[in-house]
Amino acid sequence: MKQLRVLVIDDSSIMRKMIARCLKLAGVEIGELIEAGDGREALDAVRKHKLDLILSDINMPEMDGLQFLQGLKDIQAAQGTPVVMITTEGTESRVIEALSAGAKAYIRKPFTSDEVKERIMPLVENLA
Repeated sequence: MKQLRVLVIDDSSIMRKMIARCLKLAGVEIGELIEAGDGREALDAVRKHKLDLILSDINMPEMDGLQFLQGLKDIQAAQGTPVVMITTEGTESRVIEALSAGAKAYIRKPFTSDEVKERIMPLVENLA
């Protein structure tokens, strides 16, 4: 697997670091880690970088994860980039809402590196 350019979006810098650590423990080879504190910062990052994977919280200030997913649809270069939601929001309706908005997978906090591996590896293992 190639080294991936990964965007992690969460309003907690500690959570962004934890997600990156879990990705590494899950076997995801990160070539470049880009961080954003909310959806608006994340859309700016998406416009500047060619990404392989995006992980996003739902509940954030400024622009939440679902609004980010809507904004992402307008960025041609991001089409096909898998987005995984990582959030405390675990109701079935919220999961369906995120998947309907374009997320490819959903991970509930708290999570383990095994859960991250199970959800992420199928999305990235075929990237050349």
